[in-house]
Amino acid sequence: MSKATFWGAIMLSLVLVLFAGCKKQSPVGDVIKVGEFASLSGKEATFGVSSHEGTLLAVEEINADGGVLGKKLELLTEDDLSKAGEPATVVNKLIARDGVVAILGEVASSRSLEAAPICQQNKIPMISPSSTNPKVTETGDYIFRVCFTDILQGKILANFASKTLRAKKVAIFTDVKSDYSKGLAKYFKEHFTPVGGQIVTELDFNGGDKDFKGQLTAIKSANPDAIFIPAYYTDVALICIQAKQLGVTAPIFGGDGWEAMI
Repeated sequence: MSKATFWGAIMLSLVLVLFAGCKKQSPVGDVIKVGEFASLSGKEATFGVSSHEGTLLAVEEINADGGVLGKKLELLTEDDLSKAGEPATVVNKLIARDGVVAILGEVASSRSLEAAPICQQNKIPMISPSSTNPKVTETGDYIFRVCFTDILQGKILANFASKTLRAKKVAIFTDVKSDYSKGLAKYFKEHFTPVGGQIVTELDFNGGDKDFKGQLTAIKSANPDAIFIPAYYTDVALICIQAKQLGVTAPIFGGDGWEAMI
């Protein structure tokens, strides 16, 4: 599926939600205000900017086709800087000051989990494009996603490790600051160990770290058949470079957070 088509699907989902939401909070004037909070700067900016550009394209296409409920969509975007604490600030602003009737965001599960309770409390529909942690939509009935969950992804990755990589022993390297990373590691283990897989070591790092050589040395000593890193591309790229420098030869694999590496 192309990026434009993917985000078109997101906006169509939003349109359906707006039909329900607008009954409670009618749009004022000739536009329907839709809020977006995104990581437009900071460590996951590549991920956030690409998603934002897809949103802009979808809004443009929908408005060119007549809009929604006879009104044009107006997208109000806030940059959460890829930082904890910012999603709550900008989402509160979008709802209380800007009067949006729906919220789009975020790409990262941790930031979606921060904003979701605010949207739920205010009965503002929120749709995440790519937050895969199951807890996001468990927040309440106003919170949605248009992607798979880590439960499914963990199962598929465990199957990939055992059947494609033929790995019996796997090392896991997790970002302890990321709900996405911790959740995906959890569901991977739940599906990998029952089929005979062994987790030979499990180490962690803090997202944004620059030096991973200590943990990678320990991972190398554990002699795994493969290394699973459920993290985002910014950290994974550095980890892979340093692993090569240390002579790590085991295949390294991960989930959808690696997408912007290509």
